Amino acid sequence: MNPTDDSPHFPPKDEPLRDDVRTLGALLGDVIREQAGDALFQRVEAARLAARARRAGHPDAEAELLRAIEALSPKDAGELVRAFSAYFELVNLAERVHRIRRRRDALRSATGQTGGLQDTLRSLAAQGVSADALGTLLASIEVVPVMTAHPTEATRRTLLVKEQRIVRALVDRIDVAHLIPHERTTALARVRQEVSTAWQTDENLAVRPTVADEVDNILFFVSDVIYRIVPTLWEELDAALDATYPGLKTPWPLVRFASWVGGDMDGNPNVGPDTIRDTLARHRRIVLTRYDAELSELLDHLSQSTSRVSVAPRVLQRAQEQAEAAPFLLADFPIRFGDMPYRRLLWIARNRLRATAADGPSAYAGPEEFAADLELLADSLETHRGAHAGLHRVKRLLRRLECFGFHLASLDVRQDSLVHRRAVGALLGIDDFERRSPQERAELLEAALHAPPLTTEPPEAARESIAVMRAIDEGLQRYGRRAFGPYIISMAQGPDDALALLVLARVAGLTRDGDVPLDICPLFETVDDLAACRDTVGTLLRNPVYRRHLESRGGRQVVMLGYSDSSKDSGIATSRWSLWLAQRELVEECDAANVRLVLFHGRGGTISRGGSKPHAAILAEPAGAVRGSLRVTEQGEIINAKYGLRDIAMRTLEQTLGAVLEASALNVAPPAPAWLAPMETISNASRQAFRALVYDDPQFWSLFRTVTPIDLIERFAIGSRPASRRQQHGVDDLRAIPWVFAWTQNRVILPGWYGLADGLQAAIEQHGEAVVHEMAVGWPVLKNLLNDVEMVLAKADMGIAARYLALAGEPGERLRAHLQERFETAVRVVCSLQGTHGLLEREPVLRRAIQLRNPYVDPMSLLQVDLLTRWREQGRPEGELQSALFATLRGIARGLQNTG
Repeated sequence: MNPTDDSPHFPPKDEPLRDDVRTLGALLGDVIREQAGDALFQRVEAARLAARARRAGHPDAEAELLRAIEALSPKDAGELVRAFSAYFELVNLAERVHRIRRRRDALRSATGQTGGLQDTLRSLAAQGVSADALGTLLASIEVVPVMTAHPTEATRRTLLVKEQRIVRALVDRIDVAHLIPHERTTALARVRQEVSTAWQTDENLAVRPTVADEVDNILFFVSDVIYRIVPTLWEELDAALDATYPGLKTPWPLVRFASWVGGDMDGNPNVGPDTIRDTLARHRRIVLTRYDAELSELLDHLSQSTSRVSVAPRVLQRAQEQAEAAPFLLADFPIRFGDMPYRRLLWIARNRLRATAADGPSAYAGPEEFAADLELLADSLETHRGAHAGLHRVKRLLRRLECFGFHLASLDVRQDSLVHRRAVGALLGIDDFERRSPQERAELLEAALHAPPLTTEPPEAARESIAVMRAIDEGLQRYGRRAFGPYIISMAQGPDDALALLVLARVAGLTRDGDVPLDICPLFETVDDLAACRDTVGTLLRNPVYRRHLESRGGRQVVMLGYSDSSKDSGIATSRWSLWLAQRELVEECDAANVRLVLFHGRGGTISRGGSKPHAAILAEPAGAVRGSLRVTEQGEIINAKYGLRDIAMRTLEQTLGAVLEASALNVAPPAPAWLAPMETISNASRQAFRALVYDDPQFWSLFRTVTPIDLIERFAIGSRPASRRQQHGVDDLRAIPWVFAWTQNRVILPGWYGLADGLQAAIEQHGEAVVHEMAVGWPVLKNLLNDVEMVLAKADMGIAARYLALAGEPGERLRAHLQERFETAVRVVCSLQGTHGLLEREPVLRRAIQLRNPYVDPMSLLQVDLLTRWREQGRPEGELQSALFATLRGIARGLQNTG
């Protein structure tokens, strides 16, 4: 499976990537022959060559491609897809290894990597940011990536582990010229072993994953990758500060981590109080196991004897105090270590840590007490010639402890506001509570909060909500205040939604000195809710009951903005503009109320769901929207792409941190007043066009269910969460993730571009092309939108999409003609505004990545159409045919590097 001479162009700096792709392609071909036989290899080659010829414009190539893939048995079809899918996986890994290679090359230079911490700090210094100003900013930094379990990660954990092993072998080959022949051979043999065993491993999960499975999947990234790199991030920032701002030290932690997995109840009946308890226990078990392993390593390394070097008296004293209080902590301490005080204290610390994990006697009261023992060791090493005799290892453990505590990652909890309304209505005995106006509900809830708390057993309709609050209360007592992030209220529409949560917490006993120890975070998702969020939050901040709660939380209000539903509701252009306006207005409202605003961005992986280049997205936010704080979701396959490998996870975190520093330290220039009206025109016309097709056309819903594989996606066992919030009657009831997944599979990728051309054309007609071009060049809001949509247009393929649209007969043909015309218009307008002659003209790396994949996605797409037709004609049975279709879902997702 080697690319031929018409492969994408590789400049000299990228030739190692070309070589890796060729090597891995040849290796995969050998594996296919060995594992599945020469017949499959020849079939793959025939389809591959025909697909490449089709892309090159050969007139008979499409017919040849169809002959190569049509009428295959489900088993043969599945094997063909598996071969192409394996190729994509290896290309994806080769590109990630090349990113590591390029990063290492840059770090060897004096200037470091563009967009890295050293580069960012140098830029801030050049723009006049003083050491005092930067020090103040660093003290307030709060960057929190939040891992979520949206069902878009189509790679099972078993295969993720194999991917990591392949990458390690490829990284060992980075300096291939300096390896001896045996080392080169051994590295490739390791790759072949993993590719071969991956081929023999079923990619499809036998059953839909449980919430516990999803928790374990997230913990794989947090504990296996992120845990390891956190000290390195701190060290790199410290070194960058020392080079640019001598004397300024890194306060820590600047970055912490959170998760929704196990706490996100919105629309998922499998999540509740039991999963909250279980998830918290899993988090603690994992992190304490990691600390235990590090203490064992320190025990091995810190062998200093008192006959050779002095130690701080406090180390000896601390060990003696703890041993006297609990003699069993030293019961099995080896006599031969008697003159090694560091080992004595570490032995006690490890036994206390194990007691903590088992909830036994002499457990640490919290991470602060454990940190105090480590600080004693660090101080003693620093003052007794230990700078190169173990201090570095102790400090690394301390950095991790400061970041992960005894909880690993904070657990966010989320629930739909309607669930809370039903619960408090039942508690208050008001049958029509949900039908009351928001103002009436708020008044009733205020009265309830002033009255004595209810002491009777809660009614049935409120028991689950009360049980959740009690699980949170137990978790805070058991694991500490950092065990939980905010409680997020989905579909928040008024102050009553926040007050309802206070009532539920109070009834459940979730209070500390009368205050509820949780950040309450309204989530605004639809365009209409985003437009109203200023009034909603402003009214909430003026409510005296809620304001008292806010003061108990340090005057800090977290507000979450949803990117997915706003895009599904009104299209990508309106979503982006509504989100920008909402942020600007929330900043103004919270500033006026003297409240610190923390914005929580609910971004997805795809462009239509808020996925974008993180650095560019952060710098495009309105003035005051960052101010040192960033909370952002990391979803699905994006977690693997950003955090699956240590070097790339480092790059992700340093770019995010650098962008937050830059956006916070520098004054964000407001848009020119003349740009606001054209942007409003773009948004309005785009929304009108999007809704006219998606919501106003009575045929659209049935067409959507015919021309996309949504019926297959609904059966795809990649997440514990149902595809719809409720029984489906239209697009409104479908979740944003399967909506985007379906349109990505049929190669239209409609949510990522449809409507924008109408908006741009309307703005050009009403305000002039010169103004819109000026905005496209000079305003990050529109510039980023055009860049993102350009990438989607480059990934889409209307020729392949026509095959899917033909499944709906004449109505499908009418839709195809309309989409084709709108697509071509979008390409023309986007390129014109960017001053280019073709898509991705200014993004050669991205263009090459798409060129490497698209020819090999085509056979899988055409095969999916064929299999989908057969599957539907047979009544959508389970079995080999459905399994082969699942393989196409996975393969196309890998090829396009997007699911939902």
